[in-house]
Amino acid sequence: MRDLSNFKGCPAPEPITLKGRFVTVEPFVREQHLQALWDGLGGMGINPLLRYFAQPDFAGIEDFSNWLQSVAKSGWLTHIFCDNAGKIVGMANYMRADPANGVIEVGGVAHGADMKRSPLSTEVHYLMAKHVFETLGYRRYEWKCDNLNEASKTTAARYGFTFEGVFRQHMISKGHNRDTAWFSMIDSEWPALNAAFEAWLSPENFDTDGKQKRRLEDIRAEVSKERAE
Repeated sequence: MRDLSNFKGCPAPEPITLKGRFVTVEPFVREQHLQALWDGLGGMGINPLLRYFAQPDFAGIEDFSNWLQSVAKSGWLTHIFCDNAGKIVGMANYMRADPANGVIEVGGVAHGADMKRSPLSTEVHYLMAKHVFETLGYRRYEWKCDNLNEASKTTAARYGFTFEGVFRQHMISKGHNRDTAWFSMIDSEWPALNAAFEAWLSPENFDTDGKQKRRLEDIRAEVSKERAE
């Protein structure tokens, strides 16, 4: 457990560029990225993709742009994901930062079609978590989603977030009740999580067709077992 007797809080998050082997995370700039992000998320196909987001469906790219501007005003830091070819394939936000207590959330996560069944999604969330724990020094990193969003809950568990429970009637989303599932990872867990991410992302873990040899969950269980012995 971390000694908090001299803990003086953490710096507030700022826009950051994080480069990986497969993908780069970089700050969203409307003039540079809006159209490409809209296209990368499927154009008008964005509404089914963002089915569990709380805001109303978008009527077009201007609605999407206005929403991005509104969440930025509330403190969200939108970052886009670019693959090695430079194509924008998704986004996520650092949000609800509490620097005094060292707590921050990743949310507004949207993976475009090009991120499916690829290492890109794993690497972007590894890069974002690593920045939170190792550069900014946060104690807790949160992931929350609509409790009906089984894909998001499965993804959070795969990355190593721990399920903490469901906040019933947490909010109204698109005119309906939303129960919210809460997940987190904490700083004492990060060394093992980091080791598992790095082992999974290493070139040795992929065959010539780019398929994983070992699952992230299996590597993490092995790393945790070794550290407990």
